[in-house]
Amino acid sequence: MLEKQTTTKGIIKSLGLVFGDIGTSPIYTLTVVFLILPKTADNIVGVLSIIVWTIITLVTIQYAWIAMNLSSRGEGGTIVLKEILASGLKSKKSIVFVSILSFIGISLLMGDGVITPAISILSAVEGAVLIPGFENLPKTFIVLAAMVIAIVLFAFQSKGTEKVAGAFGPIMVVWFISLVFVGVVSIAEAPGVIKAINPYYAIRFLSENGLKGFIALGEIILCATGGEALYADMGHLGARPIRQAWSGVFIALIVNYLGQGAFLMTHPDANNVLFEMVFYYAEVLYVPFLILSITATIIASQAMISGMFSIIYQGINTRVMPMFKVDYTSYERRSQIYIGSVNWFLLFAVLFIMLQFQESSRLAAAYGLAVTGTMTLTGFMMIWIFYQKKQPIFAVIAILVTFIDIMYLGANFTKIPHGGYWSLIIAAIPLMTIVLYIQGQKRLYRMMDFMPLEDFLHKFHRVYTTTEKIKGTALFLIRDVKQIPFYITQTMFFHGILYEDNIFVSITKRDDPFGITGFFKEDLSSGLRVFEVQMGYMEVVDVEEVLREAKIEERTVFYGVEEIATGNPIWKAFYFIKRNTSTFIRFYQFPPRKLHGVLTKVEL
Repeated sequence: MLEKQTTTKGIIKSLGLVFGDIGTSPIYTLTVVFLILPKTADNIVGVLSIIVWTIITLVTIQYAWIAMNLSSRGEGGTIVLKEILASGLKSKKSIVFVSILSFIGISLLMGDGVITPAISILSAVEGAVLIPGFENLPKTFIVLAAMVIAIVLFAFQSKGTEKVAGAFGPIMVVWFISLVFVGVVSIAEAPGVIKAINPYYAIRFLSENGLKGFIALGEIILCATGGEALYADMGHLGARPIRQAWSGVFIALIVNYLGQGAFLMTHPDANNVLFEMVFYYAEVLYVPFLILSITATIIASQAMISGMFSIIYQGINTRVMPMFKVDYTSYERRSQIYIGSVNWFLLFAVLFIMLQFQESSRLAAAYGLAVTGTMTLTGFMMIWIFYQKKQPIFAVIAILVTFIDIMYLGANFTKIPHGGYWSLIIAAIPLMTIVLYIQGQKRLYRMMDFMPLEDFLHKFHRVYTTTEKIKGTALFLIRDVKQIPFYITQTMFFHGILYEDNIFVSITKRDDPFGITGFFKEDLSSGLRVFEVQMGYMEVVDVEEVLREAKIEERTVFYGVEEIATGNPIWKAFYFIKRNTSTFIRFYQFPPRKLHGVLTKVEL
């Protein structure tokens, strides 16, 4: 009984956290598709057939089935795929190539993440024009209302979303029930649309419409946006409740899309299809439905924002992104995080996109390129992994779905001149940041004056036995014990600061997502010990707590601070990023009263 309650709770929770994006796509998908296609019976059935089979192949097969079989300790996402694939590669060039693919995937997700709240909120607010008396609502008012909702949503992030998240699931349950109800009522008037389940009509539509049908794929893909969340959010809820919830969401979406198609059959003059359908069949419930739809789009946007925080945090933990300041918004769950700089960047980008496009139908011209790019990269990595694992059946299935991904990606390239370039521009910002940060860190590391461990120990032993020592314990933060950074030799040997007990502390990331362990390694010398903290790359760690558990009571913590001198504009940009993001110390929340930064000047 308890297991059944837990499963039900997990399903409802996943409806709020995972399915907000794909669950709100019926608001705008058919509306924008039939802006470029005539509303003939053949076109309606053909488009519906493509939608049904797109959801089956790209969401159900690609993500809910084969991608969710590829996980590391139940965790999913682009970085997990990279880790799984890289672990089976021997060639350094192949590992670099896979890393670049994952960086592009992360960046495209962020590009998509900006457009998701913009199109969702804007399309929902546009439904207000059907309310009697609001028919002539100015476009400016609609855009401003959508912007205000976005501002309130992003401003709320710093307060934490834990309390509100509990209500997300039940609201989405009501949303999906509403979609099913109105869909069934509409299908009853034109039951012939049910034949769209037959893939023959999808193939016929594409063969008869040629280039125009191919271009239409760029709008039809909007039905599958958010499908990648099934895989990316595995670690939060587990695969089982997400898959079980998807079976219900899948039915709700298919029924509603068929219902919208049936409504178009009988009302070919309809423009804003979902809202006009609800208004026609249940006018008395239209305003509550509009409020529900706006709430659902807010939930979809909230899931995207939380997802962006998680992606950035994964990037920080795997040292591919700068150490942005991270705040923890829950005492109970340290996975509840807030990254202010990312939050305000996303808000600025969302508001800019709303102002730039002003209508959801125009915004649809920019939407889909990042989504299909991410899907294609995911498919490519899955093919490679299944080939590695010698699983030919899964490899063949992955090839088939990736072929469909490539078709959709190709169709979306036609959107680039019509605003699609904005998603690429937005995605380019995190991509350039990642590349610049990684290359800058590598170059900085090469320019640092490191002392080999053997030479250091020889000198330390001599100095330790002859120098008067300070009572207590000092910690020195270090990445690799085999290479001693200049700030340590400067502190101990040049300034003569030597404690009775000196501990090198290193923090390393494991390939798996979870788990934290701290332990002493073999002593290097009398008065010199090594303490290592190992943590999963998804963990939010409190280093001070780990030190207390190991009975370490330090008097002071020494760490290195690099001052970069350069005339190169690229390295100046790198230094700007370094200077304006958290240091290692601030990121891991060491006690500030014990900290001593030792400056090292480096020329790049």
